[in-house]
Amino acid sequence: MALRPVVSVRVPQTSAWTYTQSNFTDYLYIWDIDLMGIRTPSRTGLARTLAAEMRTVFRKLKLRVREHGGGNDLTPSQASVLLRLEKDGAATVSSMARAEGMRPQSMSAIVAPLQESGLIRGVPDPSDGRQTLMSLTPKCLKWLQEGRAARQDWIATIISQKLSIQEQQKLQEALALLSRLVDD
Repeated sequence: MALRPVVSVRVPQTSAWTYTQSNFTDYLYIWDIDLMGIRTPSRTGLARTLAAEMRTVFRKLKLRVREHGGGNDLTPSQASVLLRLEKDGAATVSSMARAEGMRPQSMSAIVAPLQESGLIRGVPDPSDGRQTLMSLTPKCLKWLQEGRAARQDWIATIISQKLSIQEQQKLQEALALLSRLVDD
């Protein structure tokens, strides 16, 4: 039985993986056990390497897109509330808290600054006057639309500037494969 490297991938020195897993090399090796003396590709090893690389690239892309998408001083919880209201429509603080798995008091603390900034508003629930339905304001809808348009424009610009037509076609093919990973 022989152990042989199946895949070697250069890991950037800034990668946390390099520092936490190995200080001996700047290469990540995926090993495959060869029982017959024949080198065989490790499907799992390659998949793990691809997963690590995809996570790194997607994180960088997400940060760059966020950087170029207009000002966003929202916390992740606030962004989640806005997206939930956009997707599901008006909701009470209690129902949003249940959906997010938190206490209503915690959700109130998230909602208050959004109301103060004019991104959401509360109106009495027509079926239960004791409840307040929170919804997005026109200002918020415009802000969301403008932010998405800015991010879309940045992505389109960077693709056209940095990738040839052939590379853009390869990217399109890769996106089809990525879509298969998330489709049920």
